[in-house]
Amino acid sequence: MNVLKLPIRWKIIFLSFGIVLFSLLIGGIIITGKIVDMREEELGKRGMITARTVAQLPEVQKQIQKKNGAAVINPIVENIRVINNTDYIVVLNMEGIRYSHPVQSLIGTSSTGKDEGPAFADHTYLSKAKGDLGIAVRAFMPIKNNKLEQVGVVIVGNILPGYLEILQGLKAQIALIMFLTLLFGLLGSWMLARHIKQQMFELEPHQIVRMYEESTAAFHAMHEGVIAIDMNEKITIFNERAKDIFDVTGHPLGKPIRSVIPDTRLPEIIEYGKAVFNQEINVSGNIIISNRIPIKVDKSVIGAVAIFQDRTEVAKMAEELTGVKAFVEALRIQNHEHLNKLHTIAGLIQLDKKKQALQYVFDITKQQESLTRLITKNIRNDSIAGLLLSKVSRGKELKIEVIIDSQSHLQHLPPHLNEHDFVIILGNLIENSFYALNESDTSLKKIDVSIEQDHEVCALLVEDNGPGIPEELLPDIFVKGVTTKGEEGLGIGLYLVKDIVNKGKGEISLSTFPGGGTSFYITFPMK
Repeated sequence: MNVLKLPIRWKIIFLSFGIVLFSLLIGGIIITGKIVDMREEELGKRGMITARTVAQLPEVQKQIQKKNGAAVINPIVENIRVINNTDYIVVLNMEGIRYSHPVQSLIGTSSTGKDEGPAFADHTYLSKAKGDLGIAVRAFMPIKNNKLEQVGVVIVGNILPGYLEILQGLKAQIALIMFLTLLFGLLGSWMLARHIKQQMFELEPHQIVRMYEESTAAFHAMHEGVIAIDMNEKITIFNERAKDIFDVTGHPLGKPIRSVIPDTRLPEIIEYGKAVFNQEINVSGNIIISNRIPIKVDKSVIGAVAIFQDRTEVAKMAEELTGVKAFVEALRIQNHEHLNKLHTIAGLIQLDKKKQALQYVFDITKQQESLTRLITKNIRNDSIAGLLLSKVSRGKELKIEVIIDSQSHLQHLPPHLNEHDFVIILGNLIENSFYALNESDTSLKKIDVSIEQDHEVCALLVEDNGPGIPEELLPDIFVKGVTTKGEEGLGIGLYLVKDIVNKGKGEISLSTFPGGGTSFYITFPMK
């Protein structure tokens, strides 16, 4: 059977079962070694107790000093050896002559052991020596007479059991442990394999590899940028289009998203677990439309994925088209206004009021030149200047006075914002004031606009004397879809304004009173 061709579930079972067997083998070797050590310690203690018992026998102390004392000592020692289940007990006098030994023929002969020396110097100790019967644990105890003079030595030896002997004695326990271990190991391996297979959506490794290669190729072939992160905010997907959009080089996979692109707003999706669609954000100076979606498994968020579309070029084209449209509208209004002025001049001439006609021409020329000079001098952005001029003209057509603060000035735009953002803010706020004033019965309708800037702050003010915003709409006035224009409104204008304020890290303040008008005050940091 070729294991490599088996399904992944059986591979996992065999691998897990092999690990269990290997662990059992290693554990068995360690436990057996520990048993041998414990057995050695036990035999050493037993041998020392037996040796002390023999050394303290009066008959042994007395007879060991006699030449024929072995006839008395050996029977006594043999009885003790049998009772204590000891392999051998040897009694030696100070000349090393054996007075007792299990082998009768060795009694009376000299001992030639290499570990006996310290015992004749009144030392008590244990040693381990290899003999004909195997490795023995030997206990040495000096024999002393009544005068505490050493007269001999007692040696008690116990043969250490081998590994096979120990295993033979534990075969019943080993068989039970093996059976239970293998049973639970096999069951655990099967459960683990089943769990892993479910986590892999019942797919085999080669299927997962193919899907990964296909998805990777699809990601890199997409025209949109795709970025995905895990729960630790580390990048797991970063296709080639995303590298082009965000001007990223190298291999960002595995790096924290904040260190590669700090302002993708993708970690927010992991934090809140809610998707965001078609949101315009400014990333590294680019206008990006993003869809950000949490990745969930069993209702738990495990990451987030974002699809980015670079709208910078499209936005520039839109700005140009919007600018053209604004100027066309301004020209239309001015054409209509000039026709009215020409009719007025023609009427004055027909009434033979030449001086009044001439003065009227001077007045309107001075007024227009003053306004144009103020805006073009103080507002150093053509799109914003053109927007303000067109709104002033539009106000005249609607019989609403649009007043541009003479102290207004704008040298350069705040960070994170472009002229398109300013056009959206001013355009929406002024148009909302136009609508409110059209619905108002106020005799003198006016809108005050101010743009001020220093090294720290850029401030915008748009204020009207219209009917104000209904109190019930105030909590949700910046929410998408909420409008004061009834069925005519889309509820998108103030939502866009708030979004741009957030993008520019600014603050917006709203003041409104029933019948007392509405004021929007917006500030942006310049640093």
